[in-house]
Amino acid sequence: MSEIKNSNLSKAKSAKNDEFYTQYNDIEKEMQAYLDYDPNVFRGKTILLPCDDPHWSNFTKYFAQNFERFGLKKLISTSYAHISKHLQADYQASLFEKQSPIYDEVKSVEKGKIYILDKDTNKDGKVDINDLQYQYLSGTGDFKTDEIKALRDEADMIITNPPFSLFREFLAWIIEANKKFTIIGNMNAITYKDVFPLIKNNEVWLGATISSGDREFRVPDSYPLEAAGTRIDDEGNKYIRVKGVRWFTNIDHGRRHEPLQLMTMADNLKFNKKIQDKPAYQKYDEYDAIEIPVTLAIPSDHTGIMGVPISFLDKYDPEQFEILGLDRYIADNPHYGKRFDLNGKEVYARILIRHINPKTI
Repeated sequence: MSEIKNSNLSKAKSAKNDEFYTQYNDIEKEMQAYLDYDPNVFRGKTILLPCDDPHWSNFTKYFAQNFERFGLKKLISTSYAHISKHLQADYQASLFEKQSPIYDEVKSVEKGKIYILDKDTNKDGKVDINDLQYQYLSGTGDFKTDEIKALRDEADMIITNPPFSLFREFLAWIIEANKKFTIIGNMNAITYKDVFPLIKNNEVWLGATISSGDREFRVPDSYPLEAAGTRIDDEGNKYIRVKGVRWFTNIDHGRRHEPLQLMTMADNLKFNKKIQDKPAYQKYDEYDAIEIPVTLAIPSDHTGIMGVPISFLDKYDPEQFEILGLDRYIADNPHYGKRFDLNGKEVYARILIRHINPKTI
């Protein structure tokens, strides 16, 4: 498996212009997976949606519309100040913002905003998106500020799509506070030295609903559409497609408790077309583990260590497999910091695993 690359994502990172807005349908599918596993997963909870602007983002819309159905206690969204986004466009306040008695033309550009939903403000007998109220923050809405940290500490759960360029910092910010969360990031984050240990120790795992292909995100009007996989809809909204994205979470869901149905090594070699012309089951040049080129080629009867692609985590069941480490950072790698070689060629990132109960005859 080659490294997951995407020109849209790379350009966004280099320009720090990575404000991608998640599709409502993608949010709904992932949250429903948590609800299917635990119908009360959100009940009585305060949910923080940082890096989120309800004018653009669907996270606030989704949770506000389902506030009563989920039994939420409180919904908090925060957005970045316009000047901090470095967008090549003037700020245009929404009608919702302009109609508020606290609207301030200068603050709307220079300050972040906080949106709160916790009661029936319009007295129509229900709590929904029409009861959302906003205020200006004292700062820009940067999640690293004490102002947003205080909101983090108040919340039970943190759910958002943070800027991809800040994923590592953002995840550490959540872990520091020991909060439940689900966030979107690039799959290659699995290989980060400070992220993988969280996965190995079952403190973080992949979500339930994005496991292959790419995803479409809406982007600001000023975003340049220079790469393949972009489009403009009938209303003039811009969209790009990003490869290799995943939900990263510590909220449980049913898919991570579904064991893989596997064949023996002999049956794989005989019947599995996915490993034809691939170096399946060969030992690495200087490490005592065998190469597994595709997840569904994991042999059910192998008792030793196996190197699997990072996409294995899409199907990882912690009751079926033990994760031992990541190739370049496992302690007994004779060339620590370097990936494994096979027949003299470097193999892209491999997770080292072992069956908990191999099916030996």
